Amino acid sequence: MRIEELKTPCYVIDEKQLKKNLSILQKVEKDTGCKILLAQKAFSCFYEYPLIGQYISGTTASGLFEARLGKEEMGKENHVFAPAYKEEDVKELVKICDHMVFNSFSQLEKYKNFCKETSVGIRINPECSTQGDHAIYDPCAKGSRLGVTIAHFKEQFTDEMYDYVDGLHFHTLCEQNADDLAKTLEAVEEKFGSYLYKMKWLNFGGGHHITRADYDIGLLEKCILHMKEKYDLDIYLEPGEAIALNAGYLATTVMDVVDNDIQTLILDASAACHMPDVLEMPYRPPLRSSGMPEEKKYTYRLSSYTCLAGDIIGDYSFDEEKKVDDRLYFEDMAIYSMVKNNTFNGIPLPDIAVMDESGECKVIRSFSYEDFKGRLS
Repeated sequence: MRIEELKTPCYVIDEKQLKKNLSILQKVEKDTGCKILLAQKAFSCFYEYPLIGQYISGTTASGLFEARLGKEEMGKENHVFAPAYKEEDVKELVKICDHMVFNSFSQLEKYKNFCKETSVGIRINPECSTQGDHAIYDPCAKGSRLGVTIAHFKEQFTDEMYDYVDGLHFHTLCEQNADDLAKTLEAVEEKFGSYLYKMKWLNFGGGHHITRADYDIGLLEKCILHMKEKYDLDIYLEPGEAIALNAGYLATTVMDVVDNDIQTLILDASAACHMPDVLEMPYRPPLRSSGMPEEKKYTYRLSSYTCLAGDIIGDYSFDEEKKVDDRLYFEDMAIYSMVKNNTFNGIPLPDIAVMDESGECKVIRSFSYEDFKGRLS
């Protein structure tokens, strides 16, 4: 069926765009010899893992369940980082993960003896903020719990640790270009460069918007090759958004039009339930054939049928008046949507469909009352 025929609400994964993104990432791997991993926290649609695995080197996880998913559904390199681990999880993680990154020396000391067959790393904090004032997304913000600063690293890292610590990991970026990576690497080298000569690998973490149209891939490759050649390291990157950037839609239908000083479209999709980052970041999701408020003839506020007064997606304008049963298509809805959605108010989860390169769609998952009930007690 075509996208216009799908029951709404429905996430639709655009395989043509997904392959375009993956081809870009694959070329970076081939040009530099680095390894790129899917950060599953952004995109965990495992139906597409066999396809993704044809282009990049594996997966990375933020905990046990994601690590299991990567191992079971892609089966390539499998990495994990968490700010802290439970012992029962570590016992399973070391069986399924190739790399395990610890956030502190106390966690390393507690679990190092479990990791005899797993490559061990330490997350560092280069204390180089490049994200402006949004501390919630900045692992280098003052007081951050993520990564070991150089002051604590010097106090706690001993020469004996080279026997079981193979690499360092940093993650400081969020939807950023390669110039911010280059700036961060200057801080990494200045503070941790002396340790890198005795390491086996360096992980640049995520937040690299590599598949965005204006991304400086040449500078990225220069950064990778510099660190790889100077310190004789294997280099890893863990983008999530870049893999599925602009590769998904959320199809929705207008249920009602309410007029109270502002004309509001009540949709069967929800910011709170189906695209939580709209409220959390916050941001204004792109919408097909729309403009900014007042840019086009008809302006509406887009909301949902939940009871949350603030469940507002944003204000948009259109060339034509909108009415009940019209369909709207939010764009860039593959990332941080399916992985974050919820059933607040008992609102059903959207179906998940894939659209092939010819535009034909197939529903690969539908959700029911039992999915809602099954996560309660």
